[in-house]
Order: sequence, then structure tokens, then C-alpha cells
Amino acid sequence: MTGRYTKATLLLEVFAILLALFFLVPFYFVVVNSVKSFSEILVDAAALPTEILFSNYANVWDVLNFPVAFMNSFLITIFSIAGIVLISAMAAWKMVRTPGRLSKILFILFVSAMVIPFQTVMIPLMKLGGMLGIMNSIPGIILMYFGFGVSLSLFLFHGFVKTIPKEIEESARIDGANDFSVFWRIVFPLLKPIAVTVVILNTLWIWNDYLLPLLVLQDPDLRTIPLATSSFFAQYTKQWDMGLAALVMGIAPIVVFFLFLQKHIIKGIAAGSIK
Repeated sequence: MTGRYTKATLLLEVFAILLALFFLVPFYFVVVNSVKSFSEILVDAAALPTEILFSNYANVWDVLNFPVAFMNSFLITIFSIAGIVLISAMAAWKMVRTPGRLSKILFILFVSAMVIPFQTVMIPLMKLGGMLGIMNSIPGIILMYFGFGVSLSLFLFHGFVKTIPKEIEESARIDGANDFSVFWRIVFPLLKPIAVTVVILNTLWIWNDYLLPLLVLQDPDLRTIPLATSSFFAQYTKQWDMGLAALVMGIAPIVVFFLFLQKHIIKGIAAGSIK
């Protein structure tokens, strides 16, 4: 039986389109004003540019030393994501496959950590980081992202692992495979849908994060893109022309990444919620 296209459906589609356009308004202002002169932005920020100034992007490239900031963000994001995926996937699989009081307690602790605001652990974290000597270093902030990112990722992996038939793993063990082989050759490839979801969600968070890098990375040569961009928006001066161009340069890679992999988000979460 095929559904009929009704007036209610039409109204719903129109509403969805208008809502989408509403959410795209900020992107319009950022992109359009990134190619305007500073004076033109002040006159009318909503108007189209009378002259497209790509020189704003060239100035940002030089002023911010953008390749260095981009590489810092890239390294932090890549290594943080790799660690979060591996740690949370292995931990979730072990908890599901070895049910018991300890596994249940650990899972509850990990899930409970998701509701703790970062601001409540900010000062103790900085003191602990200073004691361990990991402040003002890329490896140090990556280690911190491990701690903050594992909770949600483990929760997602935990739900997905339950959908994998245990008989597959038992068959592999009968053939002589150990736990290491079972996880890497059997389980981990089957976790691809939820792994992609975890990668997307954590990449969006880590790439755009401002507060933790601000607290940890004091060396100008270690600045990430959000930190570098913030230099255009000081307390008394705001360089809107270059600042908005820097925002476009910073969000462009992550937008392309998200659009390329967005179809996996709903697929992975839906698959992990079957059981």
C-alpha cells in the first residue's frame, strides 16, 4: 500500500525547508562577509559583496600561520580519535562478553561520567596535568581527549556489540583463534557502522573544541585553528573581515568530512539500539 501525498505532507515539507533555511542563515553571513572589506561589513552585513576579496583568505594564511594551526588540529584530532575508538571498542566488547558485577559497575561509571560538566573537573585536571608534566604539549591534550571521549563512545559500542552473534566468535575460537584474533579479525570489522559514527561525533567535537586547548596549549606554535581564529576577536578590536575568513577556512574541512560520512550516523546509532 503506497502512501498518498496529502496537504499535511506538503505543509510538513515546506516547514522543514524553511527550518533548514533558517539554520543556514549564520553560514550565509559568515561566507558572504568573509569576502568583504571591513568597512563594507560595517555598512551592511546582510548584503552581497560589491567586490569579492579573496585577499582576506591570503592575509589569514600569513597572519595566523595557518598551515601550522591546521596541522596541530589535524594531529590532535587524528590521534585522539584513533585512541578513543580503540579503547572504547575493546572495553565495550570485553564488558559485553564477560557479564558480571564488575563489568556492570564499570559500565555504569563510564555512562555516569557523561553527565559530569567539564567545568567541574577543569581546575583539578589542570593541576593533575601540571603534576604529570603533560601541559602545553600535543600528546598531553590527546591523552585528556581520551578520557573525555571514551564514555560516550563506549556507550555506543556497548549497544552495538550486543547485536553481534556470539556464535561467530565461538566458531573462531574452535578454529584456534585467541581473544586478540577474535577481536581484530571478527569483531572489529563488524563494528564499522558504529565506529564511523563514533569517529564523526568525536571529530566534530575535537576539531571545534576551544576551551580545553585554551587551557592546555599555551605555546603559540601549538595553537589549534579555533585558538588561532580567536585572535581576531579581541576585547576592544574585532577584525571581522579576516576573522570570518579564518572561520570559513577552519570549518570547511570538517563540513566536507561530515557531509561525506553523515549517512553513517543514523545507520550506526539505529543498528546499535536494536538490543
